[in-house]
Amino acid sequence: MKGLTLDAAARRIVEIASGLGADETTARVSKGSWTELQRRDGKVEKAQESRSLSAGVSLLVDGRYSSHSTSDLRPDALQGFLERAVAATRFLEPDENRHLPELSRMGAADVDLDPIDPGQETRSPDDRRAAVEALEARAQAHTSDLKTRSITSFGWDGASESALVTSHGFDAHWASTSFGLGASVSLEDAGGKLPEAWTSYQARHNDDIPAPDTIAADLAERGRGRLGSGPMESGRYPLLLDRRVVSGLLRALMGPLSGTAIFEGRSCLKDKLGERIGSEAFTLLDDPLIPRALGSHPHDGDGLPARRRVIVDEGVLQMFFLSVYNSRRLKVPGTTGGASNLVIPPGDRSPTALAADRGRVIRVDGFLGGNSNASTGDFSFGIQGALLEDGKPVRALSEMNISGDLFSLLERYRAAADDTWTHGSWRTPSLLFDDIQFSGA
Repeated sequence: MKGLTLDAAARRIVEIASGLGADETTARVSKGSWTELQRRDGKVEKAQESRSLSAGVSLLVDGRYSSHSTSDLRPDALQGFLERAVAATRFLEPDENRHLPELSRMGAADVDLDPIDPGQETRSPDDRRAAVEALEARAQAHTSDLKTRSITSFGWDGASESALVTSHGFDAHWASTSFGLGASVSLEDAGGKLPEAWTSYQARHNDDIPAPDTIAADLAERGRGRLGSGPMESGRYPLLLDRRVVSGLLRALMGPLSGTAIFEGRSCLKDKLGERIGSEAFTLLDDPLIPRALGSHPHDGDGLPARRRVIVDEGVLQMFFLSVYNSRRLKVPGTTGGASNLVIPPGDRSPTALAADRGRVIRVDGFLGGNSNASTGDFSFGIQGALLEDGKPVRALSEMNISGDLFSLLERYRAAADDTWTHGSWRTPSLLFDDIQFSGA
């Protein structure tokens, strides 16, 4: 497709597919670039640059639906690809729910999401090397009092662009940039243990990434928190869930909220819409319209305008994630097919202050394996963190598990701290829960 823009390439795909007999066609053409640099112990360990160009096409042929993808967009190859795709679709079973949304419902939110840092395009190898070297130097300085085996610093940046075109007249374009900077450290500890710690920060704009000294200080603090770790006695304790790992809890919740899980009866929440599933203190939002946020977008995967939604309001379940297809299968109004920026409103107190109110608290700042069951809500995760007394860490913890079910966990939720994490697509503060089961020594 040399010489064509992404939009023109997508329109060309729709034109060819329609000419081959497709009743409805959706074409997505995207391109991206990605650069990564990694240093370990003063030497470049990895330098990688990649570029991609691909197309995805969804077809409705004689009431039968299929989707296909290709990275070969040469005219001759594309013609043959679509001929085979249309022919293969004719062998499938009809699916009355797979047609496109009404064009009148489609569009993009009228808001400036500021997703592009113009400096990404002109960023040089020297710029990338300087950032990673500066982080490595500061990490060495902040961990100089520790027995380090190795320090690794890494950074990346990229840009992506896509066009979405449908056969009934919808046309949309989206582009964004992303940046990241982080480091890891391997330490020597008593008894021959080799604990590790890491930290990383992501953002749409490079100037939203913290300074290397801030990141290095964070790494050193996390490294010190791994020294001397081990299990404590099993029991029920208050839980302070660190803001970075709240995503582990939310992923366990997202599974049973998906339209596919609801339709297939694999969700512990399938009959809970409008009912209380947790503490009145728990509210969860999905907000795709936060400027510069990593999960923001102007329209969803169905081409419907993005908008802010309430998932759980004061403990009451308000919505499932229902794409157009799943809403038709379930014969209920749709919402959107997937999460964007998940948001838990912050509180007005620090994590230390929240923990101090509970005396002895286990702070969890890392999950190590485990699983959750969307059908039952049961979960079990390995954890690492610290025992806090009056809000202060007194013992590093590892080799422990946390287990229970989503309903009991959310019912025991008490408060959010004031430390919202903004360097991921999910905007979450640290969370306090009471009376959670931990298994240890």
